[in-house]
Amino acid sequence: MSSIDRSQSVGGTRTYEVRTYGCQMNVHDSERLSGLLEGAGYVRAPEGADGDADVVVFNTCAVRENADNKLYGNLGHLAPKKASRPGMQIAVGGCLAQKDRDTIVKRAPWVDVVFGTHNIGKLPVLLERARVQEEAQVEIAESLEAFPSTLPTRRESAYAAWVSISVGCNNTCTFCIVPALRGKEKDRRPGDILAEVEALVAEGVSEITLLGQNVNAYGSDIGDREAFSKLLRACGTIEGLERVRFTSPHPRDFTDDVIAAMAETPNVMPQLHMPLQSGSDPVLKAMRRSYRQDRYLGIIEKVRAAIPHAAITTDIIVGFPGETEEDFEQTLHVIREARFAQAYTFQYSKRPGTPAAEMDDQIPKKVVQERYERLVALQEEISWEENKKQVGRTLELMVAEGEGRKDGATHRLSGRAPDNRLVHFTKPDQEVRPGDVVTVAITYAAPHHLLAEGEVLGVRRTRAGDAWEKRNTAEKAGPVGVMLGLPKIGVPEPQPAVASGCGCD
Repeated sequence: MSSIDRSQSVGGTRTYEVRTYGCQMNVHDSERLSGLLEGAGYVRAPEGADGDADVVVFNTCAVRENADNKLYGNLGHLAPKKASRPGMQIAVGGCLAQKDRDTIVKRAPWVDVVFGTHNIGKLPVLLERARVQEEAQVEIAESLEAFPSTLPTRRESAYAAWVSISVGCNNTCTFCIVPALRGKEKDRRPGDILAEVEALVAEGVSEITLLGQNVNAYGSDIGDREAFSKLLRACGTIEGLERVRFTSPHPRDFTDDVIAAMAETPNVMPQLHMPLQSGSDPVLKAMRRSYRQDRYLGIIEKVRAAIPHAAITTDIIVGFPGETEEDFEQTLHVIREARFAQAYTFQYSKRPGTPAAEMDDQIPKKVVQERYERLVALQEEISWEENKKQVGRTLELMVAEGEGRKDGATHRLSGRAPDNRLVHFTKPDQEVRPGDVVTVAITYAAPHHLLAEGEVLGVRRTRAGDAWEKRNTAEKAGPVGVMLGLPKIGVPEPQPAVASGCGCD
């Protein structure tokens, strides 16, 4: 069977599925990959396709130890499906592809395309080349070919959107391999960022999250140390933009002008994710983190003074090489002092290619596990105590889609408070759409969510809700698709306007 016959044998419209692992940057990249594929004529596979799409793309992460096992396990699961379906293609991209470029096809020779973090825009071309040449295409760029935000996008949300302001990272943390895979920091021009935000708001988006590997270092590449605070203030002038968030900052670059901009810009939300990693000064030094405990707690104190109701979250690594019991107690001390709303906790795992992987005094798994359980127990207690302080407050929630797994059974809906706390609330009699805003009174607190069990106090229909409704109606009507055996290559044709939407720091 010729390659053209094989492509046509799967039907007129080819479908795709993108599986995403890792940080918010990967989530955003996957939106770009979806946009590229749809621009090339593919149609998104139905939910729950589980590898039945014509093209399955893995957008991988290399931060955690089990990333490799997870990828090859999933690739192995797809091997028999691919063997029985002529024309099916599998592509692997992201950080793990950038790192293991030569290994993937050797271990999984049924993979058709391997691409890196710097050339995601090449995916449709590489898929077509693999189909025509009938051999795997491995193409890894060593530097950024085009800023991801210049690529087409299929945003996952009609009412909230990621906006990338920089890519790469200039830090050299000894546990992190991301800078080696995503390169040095490269900043977008402020005008380009604001133009994208304004275009999103015009489409109905009411919440944006500014995204960067080290988001508040923005400006180092363009020579303006206050560029990030200026960007936050500029977002405050955009009419129709109700909520602005950002992730993830680094304590080294978190300056007073940023705190002032957060406090003085009404649509910048009272929420801060500030990675700690460790509360021990010796461990922070070994991690090559350029702050110490006093500096970190000083930032928290300043934020709380300027924004009393701010919810602060963090990342913590337990069991870094050389961590003593005293070091670990210092981390617990910071948790007690900072009183985080939530903490994303990780057991240290070796990543080949990082300095920490070669360090002496690797901590036994049993010790790491015991410390991890103590840390989680303490943080759960604090999270619950902090959430209980919300009981009795009246909050405005942006209604969310798919965040309450039990909402159907409990006759509730879910939404996010300004400080990003998740709230499940009683479903009102009138229609409420994702993107709309409701006012509720908090009646109960759990460690990871709040409940508003009384009647909804108010409903505000929004342009964001209109955008969600428009998209949802269009998707139920079904895709038109491109009824050809071959996907289109090159610049996508103009599409009708539609309402659209790494814990290493």
